[in-house]
Amino acid sequence: MTIAVTGATGNLGRLTVDALLERGVAPSDIVALVRTPAKAADLAERGVQVRAADYDDKQSYVDALAGVDRLVLVSSSTVGQRLAQHTNVIEAAKQAGVGYIAYTSILDAQDSPLALAAEHKATESVLIESGIPFTLLRNGWYWENYTSDLEQTIEHGVLIGASNDGRIAAAARVDFAEAAAVVASTEGHEGRTYELGGDERLTKAQLAEAISAVGGKPVVYRNLSEADFVAALVEVGLPEGFAKVLADSDVGAGKGGLDTDSGDLQKLIGRSSTPVAEVLAAAR
Repeated sequence: MTIAVTGATGNLGRLTVDALLERGVAPSDIVALVRTPAKAADLAERGVQVRAADYDDKQSYVDALAGVDRLVLVSSSTVGQRLAQHTNVIEAAKQAGVGYIAYTSILDAQDSPLALAAEHKATESVLIESGIPFTLLRNGWYWENYTSDLEQTIEHGVLIGASNDGRIAAAARVDFAEAAAVVASTEGHEGRTYELGGDERLTKAQLAEAISAVGGKPVVYRNLSEADFVAALVEVGLPEGFAKVLADSDVGAGKGGLDTDSGDLQKLIGRSSTPVAEVLAAAR
């Protein structure tokens, strides 16, 4: 059984390939689909098949998916172009005869208050209409989403946002990768939808406390309006479009859009999710 993973040099894709290897899948049975094969040279050295494929080039995926039985479609990181890119991959998979797709969607995609969910919702529809057996891996937020500016947060003693007291059931990226590997390499998941979230369902005020504990100095949460949060993110250098996406997601978290108590993640990986303290400590 040959398992392919899209975006295999990206954060989640690379971890999914690693998780498949750790689960004992033979390297020769794994296909790492990447835009730039040179970036996956280390995977090739381990015996993984590395094939060039570009989300924007449907034919490249038709060629790269030859002989593939199962596909982990890791959602593209290009917000605004995801639907077209995902459609390319799904149509190519059908043309290539791929028998199964596991797609990394977003929590409660069909009813989510997050603007980010729109392309995931549409992709789910394309997948259903394709007729290819599938599983929906509706991933929650990554704790790593809060580590890129961790040192600045600790230095200034303030975590900002617009989520009020909404809970965020995040987990480590490696947890979601392991879940994808489990679903891709075992039977019994076809037609299933998994709402994936971590054990720790924290408000941002509680996240600030966790950051404070790791940083060794007080960090408080400051809740802003959506507009003020966008302005603050732009002020620190984020593009306005991306800042608006982040702020909208934070507001959506305040409406429950990033929370779940399904337990699906824990059932799939057979353990509790990685504690946020470990993720924060590792980031430092």
